[in-house]
Amino acid sequence: MSELCDLQIHINGQHTFLLSEKILSKYSWKLRKIIKQEKRRTQIRRSGIEIDDFPGGPDGFEQISRFCYNNGTISITVENVSLLHCCSVFLGMSEKASPVNLLHQTEEFLDGVFYWSWNEIVTCLKNCDPFFSCAESCGLIQKLLCSLLAKIAQNSDVSLLSFSSSSSSSSPETARSLNSPVICNGSTSRKAWAWWFQDLTVLGPKIIEHFLRALGSFGSHNNNLVLTRFLLHYLKTALHSNDGSIRYASTEYRGLADTAVHGVVLMGKTAFSCRGLFWVLRIVSGFGLSREGRAALERLIGGMLDQATLDDLLVSGRNGGVYDVNLVVRLIRLFVHYYDKVSLEKMKKVGELIDMYLGEIGPDPNLKISKFLGVAESLPDCARDSFDQVYRAIDIYLQSHPCLSLEERSRLCRCLNYEKLSLEACKDLAKNPRIPPRIAVQALASQHSIIQAAEFVSEDHSSLSSNSYKCINTSSNNNNYQMVLYENNDNSTNLEMESSTDDKEDVKVNLERMQWRVVELEKVCREMKGQMARMVKLTPQHTRPLPRLC
Repeated sequence: MSELCDLQIHINGQHTFLLSEKILSKYSWKLRKIIKQEKRRTQIRRSGIEIDDFPGGPDGFEQISRFCYNNGTISITVENVSLLHCCSVFLGMSEKASPVNLLHQTEEFLDGVFYWSWNEIVTCLKNCDPFFSCAESCGLIQKLLCSLLAKIAQNSDVSLLSFSSSSSSSSPETARSLNSPVICNGSTSRKAWAWWFQDLTVLGPKIIEHFLRALGSFGSHNNNLVLTRFLLHYLKTALHSNDGSIRYASTEYRGLADTAVHGVVLMGKTAFSCRGLFWVLRIVSGFGLSREGRAALERLIGGMLDQATLDDLLVSGRNGGVYDVNLVVRLIRLFVHYYDKVSLEKMKKVGELIDMYLGEIGPDPNLKISKFLGVAESLPDCARDSFDQVYRAIDIYLQSHPCLSLEERSRLCRCLNYEKLSLEACKDLAKNPRIPPRIAVQALASQHSIIQAAEFVSEDHSSLSSNSYKCINTSSNNNNYQMVLYENNDNSTNLEMESSTDDKEDVKVNLERMQWRVVELEKVCREMKGQMARMVKLTPQHTRPLPRLC
């Protein structure tokens, strides 16, 4: 028995086999050659043979040993044919070694691959993943992929090559009909041409890359919407898999992510909504997307930012932040600078969206002041009719960051336009203990011109109302005519004679409302004066004197 086990073989540094040199050499000319070379250099019986990069590792070599010890026979199935074929190629188990050889048997079995079922082809491809390099070099991957593509063509109404960028761009309806339900509205329904998407998610990224290359759609050559959608589905599945932290850390997925992004950018607004583009960004960001690919995708999103919602902007952050604030800043700048021809209405819509976003990110304890200001100041002043929402976002931020110094709180308030604060917001700011006194004084002082204008209107309306009453009394004695007040577009007041006496009560009501508004403005003016006087007492002596309110 000891004579039969005269050869030690160490496989991939993982396992050592003690076998018969004569039996193994009979079926493998490569082993025969290695044994002869080792005998010339050292005592093989003591040291043994080292074989590295063996396909399938110890399990693969065990299958080969069984074949050799069983007089050149072994049960070949779809499950093991890929492993046996690669091992036979690696060890040279061909007719050169023996008429009864494993290579011929596996090749004969693989000749019937085009008669296999879909699941059998996918299973065989999946089994090639651990020894992909060997399977690729011997042509097994290409043979299985050809059979796979034939099955897709046989069971699909349309060809994979029929949905290119040219066809989709010439027919927007067709492109939108191909729009992924997952991308657009979160549905999990699958269309007829997408029946194979989920089945191929079990394959490794290298096999998927060769699948795309076989169709001429890898990297910048991808102009196929169906393949783009498949890649997004594949990457999403990999991202959410149990071992996702291990899988997408590899650079093997980067090429697939860039290929998907190239297809998305090429199709653009024709095939993807703004929400769909944010979905794509969330998926591909976890795979080490190239700088060029990310920039192209962000440019596309930036041009559609007016269609975004608050949920779209709430992308999970990195480096300790709750949200990716830097991404939003880049998107706003793209919208403002690269799309400067947008209407004022769209600009204001983005302004409202960003104000809501500021209120959402304010409670983040790790959010720096510079990041908050970067978002708030990235929009031009014309994007906001009112800065009340910005002030509320600042207040939320100050509540969540109570340890800020006076200088830091003052710096945070620099993004406010005090002249666009409402009177109520300005009054609340002045009473807010979290707002520095100097900022409160500046905000109140900025209302000076507004208050002066209000007082001017108050005086003008008071005199005008008294004259109107006089005219009404006078006109009531002359042929039942009355004086009615109208305001033209140029703010000039016209007096028009009307012969109806039934509207006298309406005129009186309108005048009473006008006088009541004047009283309100005068009351606000007095309150603002009192608040400014109190704030002056709180400020240091070196503070510049405030302008007179009246």
